Amino acid sequence: MKIRPFQTSDETDLIRIHDLARPIELEGSCDPRAFVPLLEDKEDFAEFHEATKFVALREDRILGFVGIDGSVVGWLYVDPEESGKGIGRRLLKQALNTIGIAASVYVLAGNKAAIGLYASEEFSEVDRFKSKNNGYPCTVIKLSQ
Repeated sequence: MKIRPFQTSDETDLIRIHDLARPIELEGSCDPRAFVPLLEDKEDFAEFHEATKFVALREDRILGFVGIDGSVVGWLYVDPEESGKGIGRRLLKQALNTIGIAASVYVLAGNKAAIGLYASEEFSEVDRFKSKNNGYPCTVIKLSQ
């Protein structure tokens, strides 16, 4: 597996991975109806474009991606078929190396897998607040190093 910077030709694969992984991210955190495909969510799609992104590949197949905005890790998605294989950790480490300073991330309170990953990389909770995800209530946790 290798990690490289995002290329415009990667966009379709990244959208597909997001749309497959996002419902899993919402499980236990928010009403499943909060899921909106990335192309239909104008605000998220704009943020997706603004993020500096890296992709994980095996041969020519994209396995996942991470996006950063300043010191915030904002997009970390792995194809569900590839989950649990260390891809998310490698992408997170790429993001942290790129940021080069203490980083933060916002994660849904029910996303135990993500919280575990971040905790194992020395992130800890600094804030917790109620929010809405496409109009549905949820709890968000801010983690920082």
